[in-house]
Amino acid sequence: MKKITAIVLTLVLVLALAACGNSGNNNSQATPAPADNSTPAPTENNTPAPADDNKPAELEKIIVGASSTPHAEILEQVKAAMAEQGYELEIVVYDDYVLPNKALDDGEIDANYFQHSPYLESFNASNGTDLVAATLVHYEPFGVYGKGVSDLSELADGATIIIPADDSNETRALLLLQQEGLITLPDDASAAVGVTTLDIVDNGGYNVVPVQADSVPAQLDNSDEGTIAVINGNYALQAGLKVADALAIEDASGDAAQTYANIIAVRNGDESSEKIQALINALQTEAVKDYIAEAYNGAVVAIF
Repeated sequence: MKKITAIVLTLVLVLALAACGNSGNNNSQATPAPADNSTPAPTENNTPAPADDNKPAELEKIIVGASSTPHAEILEQVKAAMAEQGYELEIVVYDDYVLPNKALDDGEIDANYFQHSPYLESFNASNGTDLVAATLVHYEPFGVYGKGVSDLSELADGATIIIPADDSNETRALLLLQQEGLITLPDDASAAVGVTTLDIVDNGGYNVVPVQADSVPAQLDNSDEGTIAVINGNYALQAGLKVADALAIEDASGDAAQTYANIIAVRNGDESSEKIQALINALQTEAVKDYIAEAYNGAVVAIF
């Protein structure tokens, strides 16, 4: 009997120990560890990069067409100021007076800077476009330059006078020649009315020849001694001519400064847009005014 009791107790003890062991295993299998959705602790290889709060925002692009001198040069001075306002200024240089207005009308560029209002109005009338002036920037006095002529009083009878042929600039050149007493125009001749060589009342015995505006300096350079030419300010600069060497310039006390001030032109309705206002704000500063005065020595005059 004692032997049987001992055996039974031994069996009970073995079963109890087995149950304890199984209980531990079942708990580990039946109760999975909770999912860890937190970010793992940084290690040498997976340390997340710190946020760059100083990274500049992407700049919005504004594209402006311009003649190379002085317009593109002046625009170069405001690239940093435009960036501060959130814009990347891209300058597209044109070497004539037609393409930048066509590109603006077609939406290829946002604005252009190369012309004055009378020319723009003439272009609109001829091409059915609706471009407008957003602001005035500068004035370029037209000058009379000579080849082998040091004073207009030396101009010989029958001498050739070369002038730009496009509508408004032809008017402007003829008004300057009348200012200097070389020709006579109708009494009502003005920038608003417009005149051409056909309107000359008295040519003073000279041969007035209109040619494409950008070719006037080259035409003068290739002409005979004794020839003079009326040259747009920007083309005179490109040709290395100095306003101080001009035989005559437009009277700055007249209305030429306002009438022929160079403008920022845009499509009608865009003049109040944020990007155009940013461009105007960047241009109309004392820094730009000082640059114009120092860089061009009177050949270009700020008008803001």
